[in-house]
Amino acid sequence: MFDFLIQGFDVALSPLNLGLAFLGALLGTLFGALPGIGPINGIAILMPLAYTLGLPAESALILLAGVYTGAEYGGRMSSILLNVPGDAGAVMTTLDGHPLAKKGLAGPALGLSAVSSFVGATIAIIGLTLFAPLLAEVAVMFGPAEFFALMVFAFASMSVMMGKDPIKTGIGAVLGVMVAMVGVDSGTGVMRYTFGMAELYDGVDFVVMIIGLFAISEILLMLEHANRKDASDEMPPLGRVMVSLKELLYCKWTMLRSGVIGFIVGVLPGTGASVAGAVTYTTEKRLSDKDNTFGTGDMRGLAAPEAGNNASAAGSFVPMLTLGIPGSGTTAVLLGALMLYNITPGPMLFSERPEVAGGLIASLYIGNIVLLALNLPLAGLFAKVLTIPRWVLVPGIAILAFVGVFQLHSDLMAIYLMLIIGIFGYALRKLGFSLAPVILGYVLGGLMEDNLRRALSISGGDVGILWQSGISIGLWIAAVLLVAVPWLLPKLLSRKSLASA
Repeated sequence: MFDFLIQGFDVALSPLNLGLAFLGALLGTLFGALPGIGPINGIAILMPLAYTLGLPAESALILLAGVYTGAEYGGRMSSILLNVPGDAGAVMTTLDGHPLAKKGLAGPALGLSAVSSFVGATIAIIGLTLFAPLLAEVAVMFGPAEFFALMVFAFASMSVMMGKDPIKTGIGAVLGVMVAMVGVDSGTGVMRYTFGMAELYDGVDFVVMIIGLFAISEILLMLEHANRKDASDEMPPLGRVMVSLKELLYCKWTMLRSGVIGFIVGVLPGTGASVAGAVTYTTEKRLSDKDNTFGTGDMRGLAAPEAGNNASAAGSFVPMLTLGIPGSGTTAVLLGALMLYNITPGPMLFSERPEVAGGLIASLYIGNIVLLALNLPLAGLFAKVLTIPRWVLVPGIAILAFVGVFQLHSDLMAIYLMLIIGIFGYALRKLGFSLAPVILGYVLGGLMEDNLRRALSISGGDVGILWQSGISIGLWIAAVLLVAVPWLLPKLLSRKSLASA
């Protein structure tokens, strides 16, 4: 593993990749600081540009991974200063972050969140280094039937853990799978959802899907709220940004616990930073909130979700790199970026393309240090991003989105399709649907179908192959339990309480 990591640092420390890691961290912080933009939109905008510039696969992934981790850092700024989460992963940060800002501790809150993010991410990156190669060795034993069962488990965990409404999450995932089915069926040659349009024979392109679903829908939401007053009218004074040693020691166990929990949550397929933030905050509240100070401006209530969501971001790379299963909506986008380069993530990635996997892991160490160095002294400068008016922001995002899609396809049909998908994504968001399950369903749907076809081809059409091995049986049982237990447990507890009464 250490030889593998040394090889990774050899890749990550090249001048090009070192510069891209810095650029990704910087841009990611800016994207994360802007409410509603977040890591997915940042990656969606930059991905086609990175591809058309001819960057090698490892360099493009280092840039996009830097955007991902940087956005998790940046998302705290609007949460603390304006009580507006930068993305879903920063929702829990508002509970104690904004009360601290109203107490006149906005600067120390930003400093503590940067250090907490660094600690959580460092714990998770070490976990990624230790466990990803080992899990890849285990994953070599997976055949098509096992991968199909794994994806069923991923969908089950997604429907339970993502969002407050499992039904809407499940519907979103099904919609994503339906979009993945568009085009000519590779097995039978049948046209699916093409409506007689030749442009859809090859399916919906990943870049068109991701930019339309996230960037265009976000532009429409910004236009809807164009009359809101500027953030500069509400910005509290920062004061000192550096956090004191006493404040760090007060939160040390919170950061360590939350980093470990966030990493574990991030490894689970389909969870993401929002789940990690909620789990770490509620866990720390139960363990530490003896005086009921959480929610009123407790430093530990800020440190817990910040360490947790950054640990989750790094942890979500584990299933993506080793199993080809996205750990979050953002890693689903990164998975699509690898597919643009004809690279299939999975257990063979570590042996066939060690420069990609090793370079990515090494760049996370470098990017994490860069982010801490940027976010402590420059927090006040990054906070100024929040004051950019919408009349500047909306056209800028729109130009990048249109240019990115047109550069890849040079086809107006791709632009029209992007706009249609964007309007569809906007409608889903207005109806209360999360878009992360849609993109996870889109990415996993095609992989799920391919593995099902291979498994049935091997068995001559016998569906029993799907639950013949011990690994498949274990994954099927885990998927059933994930769906059944949250539904049955409240009923059993209510019956027990009635019986005792």
